[in-house]
Order: sequence, then C-alpha cells, then structure tokens
Amino acid sequence: MLNKRIQDELNKQINEELASAYIYLSMAAYFESKNLKGMANWMRVQTKEERDHAMKFFEFIHERGGRVQLADISAPKTDWKSPLAAFEDAHKHEIHITGRINGLLELARKEKDSAAEIFLHWFVTEQVEEEANATEIVEKLKMIGDSSGGLLYLDKELGKRGKKD
Repeated sequence: MLNKRIQDELNKQINEELASAYIYLSMAAYFESKNLKGMANWMRVQTKEERDHAMKFFEFIHERGGRVQLADISAPKTDWKSPLAAFEDAHKHEIHITGRINGLLELARKEKDSAAEIFLHWFVTEQVEEEANATEIVEKLKMIGDSSGGLLYLDKELGKRGKKD
C-alpha cells in the first residue's frame, strides 16, 4: 500500500510532467510560427515523452493501491526572443524536474518505500539524458550564433528525432 505522503508527492509529479508536456507543446507552437519545423518536431516528441512520464506515475500510483488526483496546469509561456532562449528555458525546466525527482527519491528513502525508490531510479537515469540533450542543443545554438545557415542545418537535424530512417 502506498503511503499518503508519497502518494501526494507522486500526484504532484504527475502535474509536473503534464505541465512539462504543455510547456514543450507551447515551444513547438512557437517554432512552428518561426517556420522551424524540425525544432517544432523535436518539441512534439518531447511533449509525448513528458505525457508518457506522467502515465508512468499514474500507473505506479494505481498499482500500489493509491489514488490519482489531478490538479490544474497553468498556461505556459508562448513566446521567446530566439530559438536559443527557448532551448535555454527547456534546459532550466529539466533541471527543475531533476530536482523534483531527487526530492521524490529522498522521500522514498526516508519513508523506507523500496518499491518507490526502485521505480524512481528509472527517472533519475532519464533526467541525466534529458539534461544532456537540452545542454547539447543549447551549446550548438550558442556556436551557431547569428548564422542562419547553421540554424537551418540544426533545424533539419532536430527534425529527424522520432522518425524512422
């Protein structure tokens, strides 16, 4: 049986993951409006990943005999001064989510909930990947600077994410 304190925090994490999906969908819309369809695609794939993460928490709560309770999701930011600014925000957001996951892991340890601790290990590993991906794109955008050719090349590369070769 899932203890109430862990259940409440896992429910908050469902909200965080769904809010993440909403943020990335807003970024996809921003990139579409700038005709950067590859970056929009990258964000759409990210949106799906975040929804999938929310569902992992949803299913875990139910498997442990808990109750999912959804909360409001605030409207996300809708405009950025540049693609770099959008990806910097994505990176900052992933750092925030990493902090949340680490907090959940600490709580699971404190409450001696081995099942929750094991479950959260997947997310710890996932956050290493999420932060690394965002960092890589931010660093590439910094190197590109004002080069429209470089931006278009990166846009094309990011458009390959999630597509079969």
